[in-house]
Amino acid sequence: MSYEPRSIERKWQDRWEDGGRYEVDPEEDDEDATFVTVPYPYPSGGMHIGHARTYTVPDVWARYRRLQGDNVLFPIAWHVTGTPIIGAVNRLQKGEEEQLSVLRDTYNVPEEELEELETPMGFARYFIENHYKTNMKSLGLSIDWRREFTTNDERYSKFVTWQYETLRDRDRLEKGLHPVKYCTDEENPVTTHDILEGEEAEFQEYTLVKFESGDTLLPMATLRPETVRGVTNAYVDPEADYVEADVDGEQWIVSHEAVEKLVLQQRDVEILERFSGSELVGERVTNPVTGEDVLVLPARFVAADNATGVVMSVPAHSPDDWMALQDAKANDDLMREYGIDPAEVAEIQPKSIIDVDGYDDPFPARAACEAYGIESADDPKLEEATQDVYNAEFHGGKLKDMYGEYAGRVVEDVRDELAAAFRETGDFDMMYEFSEEVVCRCGGDVEVAKQDTWFLTYNDEDWKAMAHKAVSEMDTIPENTRGQFDHTIDWLNEWPCIRNYGLGTRLPWDEDFVIEPLSDSTVYMSYYTIAHRLQDIPPEELTREFFDALFYGADAVDGDAPERALDLRAEWDYWYPVDYRVSGNDLVSNHLSFYVFHHTELFDEANWPQGVAIAGMGLLEGKKMSSSKGHVVLPAEAIEEYGADTVRFFLLNSSEPWQDFDWRREEVTSTKKQLERFWNRAQDVIDLAEGTRELKRIDRWLLSRLQRTIREATEAMDGFETRKASQAAFFGLEEDLRWYRRRADLDRPGARWTQKHVLSARLRMLAPVTPFMANELHEQLAGVPVEDAAWPDVDHEFESRRVEVEEQLVERLTEDVRDIMDVTDTDPDTIRLYTAAPWKHTVFEEVVETGPDVGAVMGTVMQHEGLRERGNEVNQLVQDLVEDVRERGEETSETLLDVDEYDVLDEATRFLEHEFDAAVELYRESDVEDEAAGKAKPFRPAIHLE
Repeated sequence: MSYEPRSIERKWQDRWEDGGRYEVDPEEDDEDATFVTVPYPYPSGGMHIGHARTYTVPDVWARYRRLQGDNVLFPIAWHVTGTPIIGAVNRLQKGEEEQLSVLRDTYNVPEEELEELETPMGFARYFIENHYKTNMKSLGLSIDWRREFTTNDERYSKFVTWQYETLRDRDRLEKGLHPVKYCTDEENPVTTHDILEGEEAEFQEYTLVKFESGDTLLPMATLRPETVRGVTNAYVDPEADYVEADVDGEQWIVSHEAVEKLVLQQRDVEILERFSGSELVGERVTNPVTGEDVLVLPARFVAADNATGVVMSVPAHSPDDWMALQDAKANDDLMREYGIDPAEVAEIQPKSIIDVDGYDDPFPARAACEAYGIESADDPKLEEATQDVYNAEFHGGKLKDMYGEYAGRVVEDVRDELAAAFRETGDFDMMYEFSEEVVCRCGGDVEVAKQDTWFLTYNDEDWKAMAHKAVSEMDTIPENTRGQFDHTIDWLNEWPCIRNYGLGTRLPWDEDFVIEPLSDSTVYMSYYTIAHRLQDIPPEELTREFFDALFYGADAVDGDAPERALDLRAEWDYWYPVDYRVSGNDLVSNHLSFYVFHHTELFDEANWPQGVAIAGMGLLEGKKMSSSKGHVVLPAEAIEEYGADTVRFFLLNSSEPWQDFDWRREEVTSTKKQLERFWNRAQDVIDLAEGTRELKRIDRWLLSRLQRTIREATEAMDGFETRKASQAAFFGLEEDLRWYRRRADLDRPGARWTQKHVLSARLRMLAPVTPFMANELHEQLAGVPVEDAAWPDVDHEFESRRVEVEEQLVERLTEDVRDIMDVTDTDPDTIRLYTAAPWKHTVFEEVVETGPDVGAVMGTVMQHEGLRERGNEVNQLVQDLVEDVRERGEETSETLLDVDEYDVLDEATRFLEHEFDAAVELYRESDVEDEAAGKAKPFRPAIHLE
């Protein structure tokens, strides 16, 4: 039977679906319930091969646990909350060419079906049904589809309502002004899931130093307020637009772009006058702290859209400013163009205000530029030099005497205190800005806004303590993920959990707001356990009391608890807690940590998460995948070309789940060929007549190697090491089989039985990764699908370290003969082998028992009268055998003490004759008078070719 992967896969896909193979319910007295989940997809676009890998990882583990006898629940749902889908629809309705290109060219949406995507749920449903769900089934994901839902389903919203009413009553929600990410197009707060660019951007709190020009203020933004006494000049962009505005009763000059930022951050702003930045150039403004006047210079490097658009310069302590000042001094023509006397610029001198170890120069900025060889403000090394100076001064720099009460103190210890003191005097102010540009998925600019919002109090110390406790008791794969969780828990503060509009659940006590996507997706795993049974309950019955009774029991409700809730409680209790959550590494800093926080607050400790396994990211031919650039592989196309088993095997075997993978066409093609060869070999074994259990040494060797492989694959799967497990079962065992096929008479009854036995075990080990092929072959071999079998156990009857070591002797001898033939360019008619004399084995025993120490061994050996007579011969042998024992290792060497070398080689003679097409003669060194025999060492026979 030839290997036709798509035909086989469709057959098994239909069988699984028709029979409800993965629809699971609680079983009485079953303690082996296993619950594995993965973040539900957000269908704002199609599914690509990176998604396929993420969702296949938990499937592999689910299939493995079923083979181990567990009752396994693996569900999925669809995340549609928030605005990304709305943004995608808006871009489609506007006819944006880039969006149309992604839909048509990348995700192959037919032109006639584009109209179906012009409503949010129409858009979501298209990609759910035509991409995610279809691909998941084609990949063979063992999902219980009865439990699927979308996050704007009415019943699910009732569940989220219960969650947030409970959190509010437990004081885990507060209301107040808080900085949020705000889309200026949608006029709505957004979170990580809504962001197209700048997902990792952080809020930066800028200090505004209010330089003075008469009654008008020029607030200059800085992240280093402690450098205020080192300011020598200021910069503006002469070609940008600036305004004079009334800001909270003060007259400020800022860039035009800064006005919107200030308004978003709850400032009362009225524009009084507009003008070009060139009108500010040449003005002198007063430092509010020092009282010194500084000159405003033109600089096109000033980003008018960042903070206030007015920049103060501290050239002694900022390599950026140092080079900018050198450029200004060298550009007399530019200065004259704006009416500035170059002599005034030449007089500007840096001011040293911080002492810092590691810089002999009083101006660390100058020293850093010289060290990096920086000669212009365009040098890319400038950023690194600036960071070096910043780090050195922040952690070790001490303020000089001009700072009065702050003098002598380390910047790190005094910065916040100094800034707060000057804010109290009115000389400083503050505003928020992002660390990088942020763009919403709708295409709008995202700015920092301060809003009166409801936020989750992740900064509560008692809540943090519970989260840390949960993480300490949780299995994290890989282990270093635990540190990432702890770090995130430490720095998390209040998290805004609502937005003005979008899909999702309305805030129960204020329906003008919607609960945002990350905040409604924290404990939905509990909803999976009863989602299919809730469909029979009218939404209006899903009250707060209903869910209290479901999750906390009858005593949690005043009066009679809803009977249907108590009935559902048994199913929730059967499946919970979640054994493993498989998710991307990038979600540790938000979703996964929220998942931990909410479980610790809403559920008893026994129901806290048990484990998290991290999934890496995907590359395509060495480059990051990008839907917008069409640089993706669609699962449907890959499955059709290579087969689902090939796709799965490549994704799970090319790297461990937590490592990034690189989809390379050439390697995927090679993987398909490897599976085809496996199929053909398996067909040969299946076609063999039934054998009998009449085993020879070589059969027992292969069966022993099989037990070693089973143990290795089992330990690997227990730790989510899918690559290690599949490498052992597929490639490692294939190496053993290759040797076995050379060594054994494959038609012998014992060999036939052995081959079928090994294939059965191998198919069961490969079943989690290649389920279609494994089920088809196992049914041909044993009459039942592999899923009706079980993961193989180590059979101690077949474990034999001695047999394995004996076969190593034959394999090593074969290699030695081959090496001699190659070196001497000989094709012998006769191969003579000589096993070592008994006295040499006595020396070997002493080396093993004494240890690989030449002196110690010689001391023991020389106590044997018969060995003392051999003098230098013994001394040389001891040195050789000490090296042999070190090379073989203690376990192998000790095993060899029980091996009859002559007997092993005698049994292998027929194989060696066939292997080398030569007569093989075996002698004991002690039985012959042959000079060649003297070269024999224990378990390394002398070889003579004729």
